[in-house]
Amino acid sequence: MGEAEQALAYAQADFSEPNELFLKLLRELGPGDPDGACALDLGCGPADIVLRFLKAYPAATCDALDGSAAMLEQARKTLDPWPGAAKRCRLLHDVLPSARLARKRYDLVLSNSLLHHLHDPGVLWRTVREAAGAGAFVLIMDLMRPASAVWAESLVATYAADAPEVLRRDFRNSLFAAFEPREVTDQLEEAGLEGLEVGVVSDRHLAVFGRVS
Repeated sequence: MGEAEQALAYAQADFSEPNELFLKLLRELGPGDPDGACALDLGCGPADIVLRFLKAYPAATCDALDGSAAMLEQARKTLDPWPGAAKRCRLLHDVLPSARLARKRYDLVLSNSLLHHLHDPGVLWRTVREAAGAGAFVLIMDLMRPASAVWAESLVATYAADAPEVLRRDFRNSLFAAFEPREVTDQLEEAGLEGLEVGVVSDRHLAVFGRVS
């Protein structure tokens, strides 16, 4: 399957449950009312979370970065029907580390399901440190590695039984590539981000959250 076909499969898939969980966590753990905030979404994919965020906070803006041109094309298609949100979003085609991101600028640094894709997870945490403004709120959600292959297969059967084969395969591979909470805590300590917390937020997700000092 080519990049464009894979991006389309992700854009057409129903990720409303985890994406709404992400927004729920932002509301419950985040900085009160982020309306007017300048946000950064790392690994935005087809921009479903970006759109949900911008619709929920109509004075906020967002820079949304992804390394896949095909994903960003799907992101444009997601945003275009909502011009009030689209005009407040800047889509950026780049990988981490990215020289296109302003230093110490963002009030919110967001990311969902990027961490486990990175060969060097430290590049995400270094980007958080470099891009976040003083007191910025960070919310990073990702898959959590299951304790066994049997549990991984149970998750695939529960959440991707009716999905296209490419999504089932990617979900399975992503579960095995994901980190355990203790490993993420170690990553944060190494990056000098000990002020951020790590929590288990679903049967297959962990979240990193808190403010950057």
